Amino acid sequence: MISFNSIAELVELAQKANCPISQIVIQWEMENNFVAEEKQRAMMLKNWQVMEESLKRGLTNYEKSVSGLTGGDAVKLYAYRQHGYTGEAVLSAAASAVGVSEVNAVMGRIVACPTAGSCGIVPAAIYAAAEKNGNNIDEIVDALFTASGIGMVVEANASIAGAYGGCQAECGTAAGMAAGALVQLAGGTPEIVGNAVALAIKNLLGLACDPVAGLVEVPCVKRNGFIAVHAMVAADMAMAGVQSVIPVDDVIDAMNRIGRSMPSSIKETAEGGLATTKTGLRLTKEIFGK
Repeated sequence: MISFNSIAELVELAQKANCPISQIVIQWEMENNFVAEEKQRAMMLKNWQVMEESLKRGLTNYEKSVSGLTGGDAVKLYAYRQHGYTGEAVLSAAASAVGVSEVNAVMGRIVACPTAGSCGIVPAAIYAAAEKNGNNIDEIVDALFTASGIGMVVEANASIAGAYGGCQAECGTAAGMAAGALVQLAGGTPEIVGNAVALAIKNLLGLACDPVAGLVEVPCVKRNGFIAVHAMVAADMAMAGVQSVIPVDDVIDAMNRIGRSMPSSIKETAEGGLATTKTGLRLTKEIFGK
């Protein structure tokens, strides 16, 4: 029976079977949850369809959230994409990630991947990469299974919850998932996937979760845009042959230890960081009247 508790074990299983990580994750689901591959793929395809819907809605959404803190920024960024320093593909991905997060803020339907607060990162990065590379739907679904396997390992050995590990646990994990998925879309080996995950996560270690007024809006929405691009750079570095000096599972262990040592004030409590700036406190009072 297939079993893995680390990215290293996941990579080794894929190497021994001469298959992508996605196939190991599918096999694990078949053996542990008794879900046939065909059904798994159908369920993952449905997830991708929801991701696409939220992405497309986000790029045309002018609706403000109930708090009034967010809404309409994805449209602005997408309209500007041909004029920026970083290039059209990068800005399209950033706009898409912001858009999905804005859809979440107005109670639209999204896929929590791995969480609602980080919902724009994986779909935006994958959509941008697939559009550039010409990947078909089966390849996209496979990439999502690879992302899932990465998320499973992080959740088992650290956390994907901002309340436990800060935003490094939410957006950091999403960045690792996205980077690994992009490597698979580009035809990279399982070993390269591991390096991409390490590069993506280790450069977000210690990221605070300090939402203004306790809402998943500021800085969360725009952060999704930044980190989608971060994941793309991590994947490109790994594909170029750049290796993480610190192995990926050590990075995940560090994430766990850092998360446990972070003060509660920057772990989704809105009791520190941006939430307690003069402006943050003023906005909280305006929204909640206290």
